[in-house]
Amino acid sequence: MLLGALLALVPATVAAHSLLLEATPAADALLSGPPTEIALRFNNRVEKRLCTILLVDTRGERLRAEVRADGPADRVNAVAPALGPGTWRLEWRVLSTDGHVVTGRFSFRVAP
Repeated sequence: MLLGALLALVPATVAAHSLLLEATPAADALLSGPPTEIALRFNNRVEKRLCTILLVDTRGERLRAEVRADGPADRVNAVAPALGPGTWRLEWRVLSTDGHVVTGRFSFRVAP
């Protein structure tokens, strides 16, 4: 009985974590030119002041995108740094409404 009660709490706890629903650029996208903006949409509100977005090239060089404070509470928009051609890994870190820090990453390519 105690186990059943504990299991009933698990979905509510997991659902509160911020999940990435949509991204621009998209994961595995091939872009004809470098992006000027990065947009991430989550399943719930995130604390924008504590969000970070990094772009990492194949050599490991890390560039920080400037996160903007405006826009809907479930979205993080950022000004993209100047990116050259090649494969880039976008790494994000947000604070969920449940107080947990959530991270993720995906790659995209910029055509030469």
